[in-house]
Amino acid sequence: MLAPLLDHLAESEDGLALARDGGEAFCSSALRPFLIAALLAHADERPAIVVAADDRAAGELAADLSAWLAPRRVCFYPSRGVTYESHLAPPPHLVGLRIAALDALAGDSPSAGAGGAPVLVVSAPALSEKVPDPALRPHSFELAVGELLDLEECAQTLVEMGYERVSQVEDRGQFALRGGLLDLFAATAERAVRVEMFDIEVESLRTFSTFTQRSLESIERIEVAPAAELALEHRGTWLEGERPDIAELLPVDRFRPLLELVGDDPAVIVAASDEIGPTLRDHWADVCAAFHDAEAHHLYVAPEEIEAVLSARTRIRLHSLAGTTPVEFHAQAAGGVARSLGEAESALERDLRSGYRTVVTWARRGDGERAAHNLARLTANWLEDGPPQDRLTFAQASLREGFIAAGLRLAVIPDHLLFHRRRRAPARPAVGRRGALRSFADLRAGDFVVHEDHGIARFAGFETRTVAGVTRDYLYLEYQGDDRVFAPTDQFAKISRYVGAGGEHPTLSRLGGTRWDTLKARARHAAQELAGELLSLYVERKRRDGHAFAADGDWQREFEQRFPYTETPDQREAIELVK
Repeated sequence: MLAPLLDHLAESEDGLALARDGGEAFCSSALRPFLIAALLAHADERPAIVVAADDRAAGELAADLSAWLAPRRVCFYPSRGVTYESHLAPPPHLVGLRIAALDALAGDSPSAGAGGAPVLVVSAPALSEKVPDPALRPHSFELAVGELLDLEECAQTLVEMGYERVSQVEDRGQFALRGGLLDLFAATAERAVRVEMFDIEVESLRTFSTFTQRSLESIERIEVAPAAELALEHRGTWLEGERPDIAELLPVDRFRPLLELVGDDPAVIVAASDEIGPTLRDHWADVCAAFHDAEAHHLYVAPEEIEAVLSARTRIRLHSLAGTTPVEFHAQAAGGVARSLGEAESALERDLRSGYRTVVTWARRGDGERAAHNLARLTANWLEDGPPQDRLTFAQASLREGFIAAGLRLAVIPDHLLFHRRRRAPARPAVGRRGALRSFADLRAGDFVVHEDHGIARFAGFETRTVAGVTRDYLYLEYQGDDRVFAPTDQFAKISRYVGAGGEHPTLSRLGGTRWDTLKARARHAAQELAGELLSLYVERKRRDGHAFAADGDWQREFEQRFPYTETPDQREAIELVK
């Protein structure tokens, strides 16, 4: 719960004026989530739409706003991930996020009203994609312990919502019925859920691992978001090999712009105004490359129309370039070079002596309690206990970035930026064959595969055959001409996915002859030559004297601390070898 810290906006007259009257301002990127959350907290209690440049920025901003505004609901509304003209369905988790966000804004969500008016964080490309009328799309529902549930009716509802019925749940958008159990991987859930029934009553809900199928923890309720954009009766179908016009598949006359669909009530905040226009124009250029310009208007909104609507409706516009507005909010990104809690404690003391309200956020409360116990000079109090502002404050929250804002007299530091932890190298994964298949579920009819003995084939499906009185399953492989092979499933290890350059369809092998054996021998010889060259290279490296670099200085350690990515095992090994 970080909401009490949002009152620090009162430290800035410009901040209060911006919340009260709206307008434009520059804001440092590290401070942006806090400032937007504080502006929303000090504004009228009504829904809000926050516009970010792209899906990545919108997703990160939504996660940070969720921490700052909790328990107020913050929804991430991403773009579809695939274009309408591709004839591909968006991934279930993106569909679920989009519909759950729209339902929350419309008040149709099972958890609508909890925590106050919802906040929707949307990317600029998502604004340009028209949305089906609410009457055309399925809606979310909720499962809770103790409720009555008809499994067959629930299964039919899930199919209508775009879920796939399978024998074993492996991914989002799938469900399985096994006796009195319903296994369900909801479109927006982090883990699959097992619903156990007592007659027609939901007896328990437990998350489980899709890999081991073992139960993990009990939960009380789960919101099930749709996995398809349109209800079953509105989804177009076509035969394999056909590619009908998109207007024949979708009721395009009932698709509307997002900002028109949500109405005039939500307040609009633009998070990075300088980046919105270029992103919209780039997206529109991609759309028009696939559609004729006139046809694109059926399912997409032109950049000029979006910018006109935003200009009319935006209440607060934040810029990412300093010097462009009379009001500016500056902050330094948090992140020191301390190597231990003791060194970090000295930095926290300096912030407190400088008059900052100093807050450290911890993703896990237990880590914070251990740190509070190990502090030598400072005493930490938890935010919910209402400590005085001149004391070190701990809070439980997951933040991506921290900041030190002189104008607000506030310093917020996430635990992962408090001091540098030596990241433990993850276990090196076992090296397998390129294109190796993990299970039969990895194969789809029409995939190109390579059989170790017979060469390149097209996988046509599975067939059950009885041979010599024994019935078992076979992989049906098509080769050049009329050649066919039925490979027993126990020879699955001999088959791998075809991996070729350029993405072009390979030439199928012909059964018999020596061509495939010749290709394998040539590849084996090339691998042996490459191994010989590498061996010579490493011998030469061992023979020559290397260059010894100086020990790491303060600037080097600070640079490594600020590196925002996790190195791969090979990168870490190279860094250590160079040092």
